[in-house]
Amino acid sequence: MALTLFAFDTPNARKISVALEEMGLPYAVQVVDITQNEQFAPEFLRISPNNKIPALMDTEGPEGQTQTVFESGAILIYLAEKTGQFLPAKGAGRVAALEWLMFQMGGFGPAPGQVHHYAALTNEADKKYGFARFKTETLRLYGVMDRRLATHAFFAGDLSIADFAILGWVWRHPRHQVDLSEFPHVQRWYETLMARPAVKRGFAVALRRD
Repeated sequence: MALTLFAFDTPNARKISVALEEMGLPYAVQVVDITQNEQFAPEFLRISPNNKIPALMDTEGPEGQTQTVFESGAILIYLAEKTGQFLPAKGAGRVAALEWLMFQMGGFGPAPGQVHHYAALTNEADKKYGFARFKTETLRLYGVMDRRLATHAFFAGDLSIADFAILGWVWRHPRHQVDLSEFPHVQRWYETLMARPAVKRGFAVALRRD
């Protein structure tokens, strides 16, 4: 099998499993258990220099050579360009898809990820400032998304890799303590995507060991 996804059950990894299913690509999964620090193994470092999941290996890459890709946004672009799906080749649609992909990578991921961190702290003095700061920013980002989706079915107009990227994090809305009913357009979008058969398969893929 040409494609191998190195992953664990996280929002960033689910972006890729969903994209692979939506693109109809066969792939194998190699679980990298970040709770056991497997991301720091030397063999994984050769694939992902930043010791982060997800990562991808394609033995049928450009010019028939093996290609490795790290960073979830780069993986989404790589797969979209490999298949010609979910990223227009040019024009306003491409610009919009890349804008919203970068919106997720730069903001709607880092901010709720910090909410997850601070929410788990038991020392209230340690928790208070960071949780309030990043929860406020997370809610602001939900508002940005809700306004966009008030006039667009999907973030770039048509379904794109930007939607797969953002979906991975909205999936975790209970963990970052957001009620989607407060953002009805995001809720509509989320329910629409989660009802898609390929998205269901993407979330059903086992990214943990039994």
